[in-house]
Amino acid sequence: MDIITYLSAILIGIILGLIGGGGSILTVPFFVYFLGINPITATAYSLFVVGTSALFGAISNYKRGLVNIRTTITFSIPAIIAVYITRKYILPNIPEELYQINNFYITKDTFIMIMFAIIMLLAAFSMIRNKHDFKKSYDNKKYNYLLISIEGIIVGFITGIVGAGGGFIIIPALVILAKLPIKEAIGTSLAIISLKSLLGFTGDIQETEINWYFLLLFTFFSVIGIFIGVFINKRINSEKMKKIFGYIVLFAGIYILLNEFF
Repeated sequence: MDIITYLSAILIGIILGLIGGGGSILTVPFFVYFLGINPITATAYSLFVVGTSALFGAISNYKRGLVNIRTTITFSIPAIIAVYITRKYILPNIPEELYQINNFYITKDTFIMIMFAIIMLLAAFSMIRNKHDFKKSYDNKKYNYLLISIEGIIVGFITGIVGAGGGFIIIPALVILAKLPIKEAIGTSLAIISLKSLLGFTGDIQETEINWYFLLLFTFFSVIGIFIGVFINKRINSEKMKKIFGYIVLFAGIYILLNEFF
């Protein structure tokens, strides 16, 4: 069990380093379905694991000149505020039982996992599609501070609810709105994910019982993985890997929906 757990942590880090997102797409389902951690705690753990791992990846990419500071600040400030408010005030006030359909109860935990599955399906669609076509259409447009900030708020809210870093949304936004090359978009995405995830996690410290020994050890292995991912990213076409991972996420999202409803 321990070997599989920490190998999974390394894999999560590799994916983050390789494609600039997707780590939480694996982290939350792994914590919930494999380790039996409740979704609220799992999303909190995901914020810390993915945020810390992304921070190391961002530092590595910054040294290579692949982090755009202006975009990181423009995107991160509204995202951080949205994540913190969601984790600190909105999520704790969601009722434990939301809705009943015949004998099927939609609880708070069920709602979070259904939301997460929907996010996974959107992520899969985003990763499977080719992003290079978007950039060509937006090359002549000005840097759009407003839209980037709005995107930050939306991603921050999503991150707060389901614990997902939102790299699959961030990267297309950086390519289209900030006109960044794909490699720079990946590095900048890691910087944004690290800031909003770690600061958003602070909203959970008093509300959630945290097993720090497990969380720090899991994060340690995830950080090892992100260095491996960044190393691989230098040598292969990350877009091809993203498409492959997209199909994996697609099937995982379908599995979660079937598991929650049936």
